[in-house]
Amino acid sequence: MGEITLEKGVAQLPREEWNVLVGEGSPFLEWEWLASLEEAEVVHPSTGWLPRPLVARDAGRLVAACPLYVKAHSEGEFVFDFAWADAAERAGLRYYPKLLVGVPFTPVCGARILTAPGVARAPWIQRFGTALRALCVEQEFSSVHVNFCEEDEVTPLEAAGFHTRLGFQYQWCNRGYTSFEDFLTYFRSKRRNQILRERRELRTQSITLETLVGTEIPSSLFDPMFRLYCTTVDQHPWGRRYLNEAFFELLRQRFRQRLCCILAKQGDQIIAGTLNVQKNDVLYGRYWGAFHNIRHLHFNVCYYAALEHCIRNGLQRFEPGAGGEFKQLRGFDAAPTRSLHFITDPRLAAAVERFLEQERSQATHAIEALREHSALKSTQGRRSS
Repeated sequence: MGEITLEKGVAQLPREEWNVLVGEGSPFLEWEWLASLEEAEVVHPSTGWLPRPLVARDAGRLVAACPLYVKAHSEGEFVFDFAWADAAERAGLRYYPKLLVGVPFTPVCGARILTAPGVARAPWIQRFGTALRALCVEQEFSSVHVNFCEEDEVTPLEAAGFHTRLGFQYQWCNRGYTSFEDFLTYFRSKRRNQILRERRELRTQSITLETLVGTEIPSSLFDPMFRLYCTTVDQHPWGRRYLNEAFFELLRQRFRQRLCCILAKQGDQIIAGTLNVQKNDVLYGRYWGAFHNIRHLHFNVCYYAALEHCIRNGLQRFEPGAGGEFKQLRGFDAAPTRSLHFITDPRLAAAVERFLEQERSQATHAIEALREHSALKSTQGRRSS
C-alpha cells in the first residue's frame, strides 16, 4: 500500500487520475468541481478554507484520496458544530483550526475516501481514518470531521476512532411514474389539489418554464444565473456569498455537461431560475434565485419543474438540498445522512459523544415518523382519497 501524503490542492493533481477515483460517484467530487472552487478562490486561505487533499500513490499513480481542508471557521459545512466550538471556548480549548473532509458549501452525500476501481475500500477507509487522526494530533488540530459520507465508510471510520452523527434530508425517489399527473395520483386529494393550485398560479401570471441541460445551456445564461444566486443569499440575514462570478465562469468552461438549468420567464424576460447538477440517474438541486417575488414561483421552479424533468428522463432520485420541511408535503421523504467526527481533547470528545448518542436516537425517531406520515400513499391505495 502506498504512502499517504498531503498535497496543496485538488487543482494541483492530475485530472484524469482523480476522476478515475470518483468514477460514477457524486459529481461534486469530480476534479472539475473541486479544482474550480480552488481556482476561483472561493476555497482559499483568505476565506477560511485551506485545501490540503490527502492522497496515496502506487507506482506514482493515485490509488486513494480524500478532499481535505484546514478550516478557520465552521461556515459552509451544513453539519453544524457551532455548539461544540462554543463549548470548547468555554473550557479554554482552541477549536479552530480544524480539519474537514467533504465538499465545500455542498450538503450532498458521497464517498469521502475515494478509492481506485477494483481495490477493497474498507481497508483504505480505515487507513485514511487513522492517518487523519494522526494528522489531527500531531499538528494540534482540535478535530477532524468527515461530512455527508457514504454508509460503507461508517464502520471503518468508527474502527479508526471516529463517532457517528446521524441527520436527514428530504429526497424524492421515482416509483416508476409515467408523468407528473401520475405522480399526483399518489397524493390524497387535499394535497393534490393544493399542488394543482400552486401550478395554476404561474398561468395566471403568464409565466412559462424552460428546462435546459448540458450543451443546451447558452454561455450568455451564466451571468444571469450568478445574479439569481446572489438574490437568494443577499436577501436573507443568514445568506453568505460563498461563490463568485469566477466560479460560475469555470462551471461554464468545465462543468456545463453536468448542469440542468430551469428558468421562469415572462415573455422573453428571465424572472427566476435554478441551476441544478445531474449525473447518472440523480438530479441535485443547487442554486435558486428570483428577480421578482411571485407567489408559488419557488415551488414551481425548484420542485415541480425539476420533478417533471426527472420523470420525463427516467431519473431515479432528486436531492433538493438541506432543510425545508415543506418538501415533505410535496412528495419528498426523509433520508438519513451520516458524518463522522474525531475530537482530540478527551473531555470535549466525551461530551460530544454523549450528545451524538442522544441526537442519533432523536434523528432515528424523526426519520421513522416522517416516513410513516409521508405525503405519498402506498402504490395499492394511491387512487383513493
